[in-house]
Amino acid sequence: MQVQIPEFVTLTGNQTSLTIALGRQAPQIIYWGQRLSSKTSESMLTKLRIRQEVPASPTREAKRSLTTTTGEGFSGSPGIKLSGNADEWAVVPKVTDVNQSTPHSLVISNIDETRNIEIKHNISIDPDSDVLSFSTSVINRGTDALNLEWCTAATLPIPAHISQILGFEGHWAGEFHEQHSEQFFGTYLRENRRGRTSHDCFPGLIMHAPSCDQQQGEAYGFHLGWSGNHRLLAEKMADGRAFVQLGELLLPGELTLSVGESYDSPKLYATYSTKGLSGVSRHFHRYVRSQIIKFDVKQKPRPVHYNTWEGIYFDHDVDTLKGLADRASELGVERFVLDDGWFIGRNDDTAGLGDWYVDESVYPDGLHPVVAHVNKLGMEFGLWVEPEMVNPDSNLFRAHPDWILSTKPNEDVGFRNQLVLDLTRSEVFDYLFERLDSLLTEYNIGYLKWDMNRDINQQGDQYGKPAIHRQTHAFYNLLAKLKDAHPNVEIESCSSGGARADYGVLQHTDRVWTSDSNDALERLKIQKGFSYFFPAELMGSHVGPRDCHITHRHLTMSMRASVALFGHMGMEMDLRELTDQEKVELKAMVNLYKKHRQLVHSGELYRLQLPDYANGFGIVAEDKTEALFSYSLIRGHTASLPDQMRFAGLDKETIYQMDIIWPIKSGDHWPKESIFSFKTNLPLLDGQHFTGEALMQLGKQLPRLAPNSSLLYYLHKVG
Repeated sequence: MQVQIPEFVTLTGNQTSLTIALGRQAPQIIYWGQRLSSKTSESMLTKLRIRQEVPASPTREAKRSLTTTTGEGFSGSPGIKLSGNADEWAVVPKVTDVNQSTPHSLVISNIDETRNIEIKHNISIDPDSDVLSFSTSVINRGTDALNLEWCTAATLPIPAHISQILGFEGHWAGEFHEQHSEQFFGTYLRENRRGRTSHDCFPGLIMHAPSCDQQQGEAYGFHLGWSGNHRLLAEKMADGRAFVQLGELLLPGELTLSVGESYDSPKLYATYSTKGLSGVSRHFHRYVRSQIIKFDVKQKPRPVHYNTWEGIYFDHDVDTLKGLADRASELGVERFVLDDGWFIGRNDDTAGLGDWYVDESVYPDGLHPVVAHVNKLGMEFGLWVEPEMVNPDSNLFRAHPDWILSTKPNEDVGFRNQLVLDLTRSEVFDYLFERLDSLLTEYNIGYLKWDMNRDINQQGDQYGKPAIHRQTHAFYNLLAKLKDAHPNVEIESCSSGGARADYGVLQHTDRVWTSDSNDALERLKIQKGFSYFFPAELMGSHVGPRDCHITHRHLTMSMRASVALFGHMGMEMDLRELTDQEKVELKAMVNLYKKHRQLVHSGELYRLQLPDYANGFGIVAEDKTEALFSYSLIRGHTASLPDQMRFAGLDKETIYQMDIIWPIKSGDHWPKESIFSFKTNLPLLDGQHFTGEALMQLGKQLPRLAPNSSLLYYLHKVG
């Protein structure tokens, strides 16, 4: 009996529509954009897409289907590459079934009956956030094995007027930097082979119209939820059609499908907005908050952190740690995290990784005295681990030198005195679970900072096959098993900073360490890039030392603290070195964080359009009754007087009281010697009332500041 296939299927969100043409050919998206009314029919869309035949071109246009194929005659980048003993490379799957179990999700099955290859598309839309998710499965229905080289999660069309590309690049201590390009005929291609999400090739991009800015204009956002190798491209063909593909990058021979086996691509998340780049971010943030962040973490205020790393490094001592805990508690810290250096043989970064036992020469009674002291002060205890790595100078490596990923006899690439354990081996997986489970069982640990401090250069398993696909899934499985055994333990994804930040790892973790740099000026750029895809509550953001240990830049406590407020706040320094004034300022910011974190961690983000010497944004409550806005001057003004700062996201008719909450005042006075070059206008505005439309359409005249200074405004509805 032949299955009845609908001609079209449409998924609709609050603001967007996605229409897919089916029939019995390969499925293709014929419309994705602003929500259409019921008056617009799919047949209208089809007729409006009719293209003429042009000289020296095909008489029939090859479809830009969800999985474009060479066999269809498509001349752009194929959505799938595979090979077998015959002509499987020329696969042409056709729709055989459409299962729309809910109005917001569907599965499209396609089969090439000649080559016995099935392709399934899983598509859903979250109507609340207007974020679409796509994944593609490949099933070998034949009698011989298939070699799979590439399978995009989806091929998504881009309208011709969406010509600007915003990509994200970076490096250690400088992640999530914006990369602006104009689309061209050909392919914008980013490929990551580092074995982790990577510092330099974040798996996401935004495409937008030339007139688009932070507040208005059309933009499409894309993110691949995958923590391994990946590939993303934005291509414009000679016939003018453009599209985007994202998927897992597979190394040669990495994935062979035996008879009956299947491959599931990582999920591609995509959204469309008419409200500019910040609008795209708000869609992603809403999705992450409702679909990815776990309920138990969502219900709990994000605690203020103290991390020991930049305070003591490897110089561990029980009495010193107790003293730091006392000082942290006095400042209002709620979670004390013991970083690297607590396990046997770990006096520096050359030894000990893999030997996850407490060093009794430093901790003769284990970690119990420190944990008990921290808990007695009312703080949670957290611990740093790096389970996927091993030092050659370790008991584990001496006992099991064969447990690493390698490509023998090739020489291993040196990287931070460590090698990568092969998690695809059951004995490695079991050892790591036993060690971590034992620590979490013996001690009252509420938080793990899970680090990964190197790329995976030699990606071969014990059989010489590329292993990143299976290694990444094994990593996810290890996290899931630990979470099942210890559901109240929160886990941070740290990877020498932000090299493993994606929606895939966030299915199993609760926070991201955004960057190893605590330099507030660098953090403004880093945190801005991070915010395109992740909400503030996932962003580890710490107040670092007055002299940054990476950039050696000297910054005031006022500046450092103001930047840390807009994430999951913490501090990472030697608290014994704080001056009395720094203590006052840091404690004041901790109090502000506690007062406003519910707003910061639930509000909507609006980045402001400002000159490149400044940084500004706001977090506005969903009901528009309150907001926090930040303005930071990075370097000197270009004119004798600063610009007007236009607020955004407010309700036009609401009257707001403007309270200037940072820098802190001494009595009724601001600290002129620290940030103000001349007499300031702030006293004339503090506590005054303004309509939302005045604040957004005229804006506020900024005072003349010293570079590397910040102002924070709290707006709340009057009455």
